[in-house]
Order: sequence, then structure tokens, then C-alpha cells
Amino acid sequence: MAEPTIDAGAGPVALRTSPLAHWEERMRAAAVTGARGVALAEWPFLTMVNLRVDPASEAADRIGKTLGAPLPRQCGHTMASGPHTVLWLGPDEWLVVSPASPASPADGPAVAAELREALAGDPGSVVDVSANRTTLELSGPAARQVLEKGCPLDLHPRAFGSGRAVSTTVGPVAVLLWQADDAPTYRLLPRSSFADYLARWLIDAMSEYRGPELP
Repeated sequence: MAEPTIDAGAGPVALRTSPLAHWEERMRAAAVTGARGVALAEWPFLTMVNLRVDPASEAADRIGKTLGAPLPRQCGHTMASGPHTVLWLGPDEWLVVSPASPASPADGPAVAAELREALAGDPGSVVDVSANRTTLELSGPAARQVLEKGCPLDLHPRAFGSGRAVSTTVGPVAVLLWQADDAPTYRLLPRSSFADYLARWLIDAMSEYRGPELP
């Protein structure tokens, strides 16, 4: 069998491999259907830009206009506008995730450059951190129950609903947990180096829902 060859002209984007590419088939096979259904998938290569700026500054206003909506100001809040979703990380820190859908690609350096232009040299920072994390999507009727096996947050809709995002842990892994809709669909953003462990943990936690519900 001939050895695989690499196109010498291929750029780094064409050659990159997502942190969970080797888990794609196993995640698909782990899906559970029905009333206790739950599914797991990776959304690789989303653009993520870390933003730090004084929320009361003119620079923050300019950045909000560039993104199409004001920056969220409270813990757990998010803001969606066009291809961007902005997740609150701290009093002066946000994560700008683009795109909101993997079908709408966005370029990390371009997004970062646009935000730096809005910052206009005022105090603050804009850093493309797209390679720092990957995104796991957990969805289905039993998704909340799966997370509740290892997440210390109160995930009941009265406390944590669509559009909320906070830093927490799932099992022993630190993640940014974002509930994208009421289905419920959760997006978990771990550091890339911990993604393999988190995928294993979630698949193990999902396996219970293949069987009948115990009385």
C-alpha cells in the first residue's frame, strides 16, 4: 500500500486536524434516540477572539457597534448579532465566537483585526484564541441529565436557560458551558488538550440512556 502523501502547496488551514477528529465515529455511534435521546458532536475550528476592555469606555461602545450590539454586562449573559456570539467571561472580559453556525465560516485574524481597529489604541486587548479550545455540542431530551452527573451548576431552566454561558467544570474538566437553545442544546468549550478526556467522560455518561428508565 502506498504511503499517504502531503500536498507541499497545502496551507496550514487545509492540513489542520481537530482535537476530536479521531472520536467522530465513536461520538456518532454513542447517540441515543427516543424520549431519553442524547447526541454528541464536535464543532471544530470555530473562530474565538478574547476581548478585554473597560465596559464603561468609549472603546467598548465602538466595539459594540462593530459587533452589532452592546457587550453583555452580567455574569452568564451572552449577545448574538449576525455571525457573532459574545460570551461574558468577567467584568471586563468576553469571548467573541464566530460563526454561530459551522456552515458560516469566519476568519480569526480578520475578526481580531476588526475589533482591534474598533479598540483604536485605547487600553484593552484583542487576541485570537481559536486554537485554544474546541467545541462539543451535547443535545437531546437527556442532555441536561447527562451534564448533571458531573456539573456543579443548577442546570434547571429556572436557573440556567437558553442564551446563558458560564465557566464551570464537567467531570474534572474546566469548560465554558453555553446553552444555545431550549431543546436543550449545550455547547461545551474545553481547552483542546482536555477535549479527548471530556469526550470519553460524556460518552460514558450517555451510555445509561440506552436502557429503559428505572422506576
